Amino acid sequence: MSSRISRLLIVAMLTAFATTGALAAAKTTKSTKKPTTPTAPALVWRGDYATARGVVEDVSKAWEKSGKGRIEIQPFNTASGLDAVAHGLADIAGSARNSAGGTETDLVFTPVAFDALVMITHPSNGTGNLTVKQLHDIYFGKITNWKDVGGKDAPINLYAVASPGDGVEYSLRRLIFGRGNQPVAAPRLYVNTAKLEEAVTLDPNALGVTTLSGVASNSKVKMVSVDGVRPSLSTVTDGSYVLYTPLYLVTNKESPKAAQITAFMEFLHTDEVRALARSHQLVPYTDAPQLAQNDKSRREKLLAENGIKMDVVADPIPTATPVSMPTAPTAAAEASPAAEKAGAASGQTYTVSKGDTLGVIAKKYSVSVADLKKWNDLSSDNVKIDQVLKVSGN
Repeated sequence: MSSRISRLLIVAMLTAFATTGALAAAKTTKSTKKPTTPTAPALVWRGDYATARGVVEDVSKAWEKSGKGRIEIQPFNTASGLDAVAHGLADIAGSARNSAGGTETDLVFTPVAFDALVMITHPSNGTGNLTVKQLHDIYFGKITNWKDVGGKDAPINLYAVASPGDGVEYSLRRLIFGRGNQPVAAPRLYVNTAKLEEAVTLDPNALGVTTLSGVASNSKVKMVSVDGVRPSLSTVTDGSYVLYTPLYLVTNKESPKAAQITAFMEFLHTDEVRALARSHQLVPYTDAPQLAQNDKSRREKLLAENGIKMDVVADPIPTATPVSMPTAPTAAAEASPAAEKAGAASGQTYTVSKGDTLGVIAKKYSVSVADLKKWNDLSSDNVKIDQVLKVSGN
């Protein structure tokens, strides 16, 4: 046998041995590898920034560290969160208000903490306190200059969140007007409280509402006291700061992840999570049962300061986006929804605002969508901003 053939045979034998060894090793490795346990799908949280920033992020980290699963956080605003949960696109929503009825009736609102509704302005603004009455008049367009509330001679640039039914805005208006959907004189509108806060940092004449948990450590904005009481964990806990609101986690009882959601809600009652809440200036709901017990008397007192009787003021479903008012509204405009219904009967018209739908306008004036389409010769449900609609058949 030639030396060349011998060398080829040797190479072939070595290659075969190497291949056989590699296959054996692979089989050994495969046989000794432990089977992996399937991980549970992530719970999707969506909602307003008031419940997302800090506390939800920290709680989700604690939940994941405990080995119970993972939370995917999608902060935006209240309306988007509630809609996502209602349609199965999210598992949990964060909201700074309770159910407003309608499609939200089938959702489960679970209060988990109390937060303060905080009025903020620029740090250079000299005004450090406002009364509940002054807040009412500012939002209603009756007070428009800082000098009228003890400040400098400059316009009050009132900022608000544009989203219909935003939890923070809705809760504040419910306290000072008696209904969360009260239109206000706020021409500067933002998609959520985070964007509103950013705008306030740039405007010495700005005023807007957000939450204590959102701005407690933000030195770029100034928190304004209300009726002489500064918002803090202690003043919310004892009720001396009157503008507080529950924060809710909202779920769908038809969710296929019901077991995971239940486990997560139970996790919120642990000492670890309660301590996280306090570190973000939130009062765990079970720490202050008196706040819920005293809610009715608190609302009656706040409304009385603004000349509103609680027993005749409804708290209806949120309707349109807050409307900018160039001039102060008349007393008739502040009347209860019954006045709006009476206005519709006399042939009143309505100008469409951002966020309006025919359904929203129909509810506002106690008429049907079919009637609105008939009275306005509409062939579809679509409406445009600034479009003027008849809201009665007269």
